[in-house]
Amino acid sequence: MIINHPLLGPRDASEFVYLGDASLIDRPDWQHENSQQEFHNYLYLRDNPAGEHRELWFHEQGDRSWLVVTRNTLTHEISKVELARDVAKERGRDK
Repeated sequence: MIINHPLLGPRDASEFVYLGDASLIDRPDWQHENSQQEFHNYLYLRDNPAGEHRELWFHEQGDRSWLVVTRNTLTHEISKVELARDVAKERGRDK
């Protein structure tokens, strides 16, 4: 599988480490009234989707950047690759 890194261009997936669902970027607020339940869900509950899914990948054997990769879990086709920092900034503005 080839991941088209936004800064470095096409890279083999073996350079990366898969780290799970990209929703991990949205860490719960520890001061929120239901923070204990929110952190439990954040840490232990995961979806296992069939189809398009946003995932976190770490470029371990490269520039050590974090990426959000939108990938079809059935076909492994990658439709979008973004720097995780850009995704986090966008989400920060949306709140």
